[in-house]
Amino acid sequence: MLGRAVDDNSTGSDSDYSNSWISWFLSSKGNEYFCEVEEDYILDRFNLTGLNNEVSNYAQALDVITDNLDDDVQDELRGALDVQARLLYGLIHARWIVTARGLNKMLEKYKRVDFGRCPRVLCQSQPLLPVGLSDTPYEKSVKLYCGRCEDVYSPKSSRHGSIDGAYFGTSFPHLLFLVYPTLIPPKVGPVDLAPTSRNADAEGGRRNRRSKEESEATESVGEMISTASAALKAERYRPRIYGFQLNETAKLQRWQEAVRDRQVTRLEALEDLS
Repeated sequence: MLGRAVDDNSTGSDSDYSNSWISWFLSSKGNEYFCEVEEDYILDRFNLTGLNNEVSNYAQALDVITDNLDDDVQDELRGALDVQARLLYGLIHARWIVTARGLNKMLEKYKRVDFGRCPRVLCQSQPLLPVGLSDTPYEKSVKLYCGRCEDVYSPKSSRHGSIDGAYFGTSFPHLLFLVYPTLIPPKVGPVDLAPTSRNADAEGGRRNRRSKEESEATESVGEMISTASAALKAERYRPRIYGFQLNETAKLQRWQEAVRDRQVTRLEALEDLS
């Protein structure tokens, strides 16, 4: 049984992790995107295969997570171990949320709109899902994926924006929609999930868009920008599951890119004439 005292302001957990390191971690500000990894999953060493190569002081970091660290460990070392424990829990979390039980826990958070809503007006406040742009730690921060416009956005909060994307992985949101196809949002019409502070989120999205547009307009004053060049530099997000593109999405994106290429060719011809 895992157990450890935490600060009085921690909210705790509904499971056997009550008063544990994981309870403290999940209740800390900025960690709202994470769900609780079950004890049995962490204690099964098969699930942690290869993580010893990713985390320094792996054995001790695991002891921190499972509340088995010796009390005589020096305070200076405890601070370093806590950093490694966060990394280890994040990597375990990425593996856990693509299991059947992990998907179900993240589905509950998705239905509560714990990850926010899409800032695009035409998406009608579609709830978002966290996704990583890389499965390797320390490369990319977490992004938020909209199943309606199929694009990714940065979290509004800087605390959430500093979370490593590897803690959620590149496959999670697309696998969730594959397992629960009824959740795939329609391209038109209202969002089915129960609204939670929709007006506030939509208003915040409008403010962010206006601020971004004003900033871009200010930066472009006095500059001649090639529309064709800007179109070619635009990045596109490609949904993948375990590195493989989704079949229907890949077909659609190939068609979209062919249309874009034809439009870019037309723009370049018009710019040459002007």
